[in-house]
Amino acid sequence: MSNKITIIGAGQVGSTIAFALTIKQLASEIVLIDIAKDRAMGEAMDIRQGTPFVGPVSIHDGDYSDAKDSDIVVVTSGVARKPGQSRLDLAQTNVDITKTIIPEITKVAPNALYVIVANPVDILTYQFIKTSGIPEDHIFGTGTMLDTARFRARIAETYKVAQENVHGYVFGEHGDSSFVPWSLANIGSVPVEKYASALEGIKAPELNKDDVEEYIRKSGGIIIAAKNCTNYAIGITTAHLCEALNYTTDSVLTVSTMLTGEYGIDDVCLSIPAVIGRKGITGRVVAPLLDSEVASLRHSADCLKDVIKQLKF
Repeated sequence: MSNKITIIGAGQVGSTIAFALTIKQLASEIVLIDIAKDRAMGEAMDIRQGTPFVGPVSIHDGDYSDAKDSDIVVVTSGVARKPGQSRLDLAQTNVDITKTIIPEITKVAPNALYVIVANPVDILTYQFIKTSGIPEDHIFGTGTMLDTARFRARIAETYKVAQENVHGYVFGEHGDSSFVPWSLANIGSVPVEKYASALEGIKAPELNKDDVEEYIRKSGGIIIAAKNCTNYAIGITTAHLCEALNYTTDSVLTVSTMLTGEYGIDDVCLSIPAVIGRKGITGRVVAPLLDSEVASLRHSADCLKDVIKQLKF
């Protein structure tokens, strides 16, 4: 497989993504770029020395010129969240950092698919689309993919079932205004709300929706307070997204994309299920939502638009 992936930012998140990509053998070449060149060199060297037990991959540090002909570019650069800080608090600082990255990377990799991971991911995805000159369907953020994974993991823990049997999504902002459209969530085709009563011979706890949604929203902050960063789950999430970009068969994932009228929302990036594959975004799934769920999605869009108005791109 010939697939070149460049990762901009070799901090905890960028290096974990590189490690996950290597373990899953999703690239033939991985380039790590960071303003801290020694850090990028060290992370690449550390991962490279384990590749004899994984499979052939060339992983090395480099400059923007080394990103030439990349198939995928993953952007993780930015100031990390601190304990007690919201993703949106980072907005202008990380917008300014991304402003310096865009002209450098797009010059050498104009045909790549761009995966935005840095926070606030919806804002930076919007900035990239508006200012980079790269086709809109080639740019997307990881969005609520991580939130969705947290949702599925929490429901699986609650009912002691395999995570793969839990189906559902988190919509909206990757942040405080995200929400679960419960009308779409199911376990093995049974609506989550009815799963406990559908079980025979097994006693299951009652579902507390508020607790589940609070768990999703607060997980990042809890982990950051405990270890100063989140890296493993987002590393696996980003690798899963890159894997989907390798297939000729499209996947449906809650990546952050520019909405153009879906649910009455436009000119903002947030997450609803999108159809995505080797050609980038090929469509969006406008799932049937309850009126209250549409209202929650529009509220999330408004929260993001309020922040966008305050920023200088």
